[in-house]
Amino acid sequence: MKMKRSLSFLIATRSFLRKSHACSARCSCNMLKRCSSTACRPTIPENTVLRHLRARIKASGPITVADYMREVLLNPVAGYYMHRDVFGKEGDFVTSPEISQMFGELLTVWFLNEWQKIGCPRPLQIVELGPGRGSLMRDILKVFQHFGSLEGVSGHLVEASQHLSSLQAHTLCVNLVNPTKDELYYQSGRTSAGVPVYWYRHIQEVPHEFSFIYANEFFDALPIHKLQKTDEGWKEVLVDIDPQAGEDQFRYVISRGPTPASKFFIKPDEKRDHIEVSPQSEVIMQHLATRLEEDGGIALVADYGHDGEKTDTFRAFRKHQLHNPLVEPGSADLTADVDFSRLRAVAEPQLITFGPVNQGDFLERLGISVRLQVLLEKCDAHQKEALQGGYHMLIDKDKMGERFKMFAMFPAILKDHLTRFPVQGFSD
Repeated sequence: MKMKRSLSFLIATRSFLRKSHACSARCSCNMLKRCSSTACRPTIPENTVLRHLRARIKASGPITVADYMREVLLNPVAGYYMHRDVFGKEGDFVTSPEISQMFGELLTVWFLNEWQKIGCPRPLQIVELGPGRGSLMRDILKVFQHFGSLEGVSGHLVEASQHLSSLQAHTLCVNLVNPTKDELYYQSGRTSAGVPVYWYRHIQEVPHEFSFIYANEFFDALPIHKLQKTDEGWKEVLVDIDPQAGEDQFRYVISRGPTPASKFFIKPDEKRDHIEVSPQSEVIMQHLATRLEEDGGIALVADYGHDGEKTDTFRAFRKHQLHNPLVEPGSADLTADVDFSRLRAVAEPQLITFGPVNQGDFLERLGISVRLQVLLEKCDAHQKEALQGGYHMLIDKDKMGERFKMFAMFPAILKDHLTRFPVQGFSD
């Protein structure tokens, strides 16, 4: 019976891709331009993050790249994410949900298909880590509503920035409700369709229920340690004041000896001479593995990444261009490619993992070309240009199609089931 329901649902989702005509023009092709030069050193205005970092380094010596990232991105007074809208054409970078509605639609169709295979358990929590402006959650709930599947559904957003949570609430909710002092969420509201939405600062605070958990460009912003192999063994790359350039400039230095990170995070069979490790990512992944194993659910990650082969990927983006990550701290986004091989090692054996596969291949297997043609039939000239630009940005190899990866996780108890009914999007 479940197999029959699965086949009928797959037919319905394909029908959605071919027949649903609502479209929005949300993108432009040139939003993610990259430049190759990072040598420029502009005059740095005094700023709170720089001042704090300088004082800390003077007091206790060079700091890890992880501490540098944490301060630059999440400083409560002047951190990059804490007090501004950093997304879109006027920001520093653009994410897939902002580029095209097709991204959120296809991710939802993928989940609905996999959810249908296991009997559509309810209640269902849709959980997003790092929700941006709330565009992806909005698109997901819109597809759920299209299929009449909102019963027992709730939205849960994990967001550290109060400013961004306000933007998300504006995107998603028609009203907000103040929580009681006993609640773990710090903000809640309802969508126009009546779906309750809650905000949390940490994934551990989200209630334990069957969940669809997704993270789009979330793990790449978590702090990393940079570890370097030297003639004296593994040491750590640190951030220090550059004495030759003045107190307003920083530089990389190698630790004098081993550090806790260089002692504990190197695999015995490591062949690279430089690696980047994110302990916070691994802690979150362990929590997700336990949560999915105990409560049930499906998780999907979309991010810059690799499968354990890359070395130095730490960089910054400002106004859609590469930027020196040590210049003007707090003015640019800091990011590093996700090492999916380390996430997989943490997740297994509690979970079964699929990927990483290229985002372009994943979306093509789900029918993005079909969806594009349907939308183009009902759009004006301006919308057609935006939709075609968004399509190419998402799937072309020289844009996001190859650099971005998709990585899925299921409870290990579903192993035999997933062998009989393979997961869509991860193989031809």
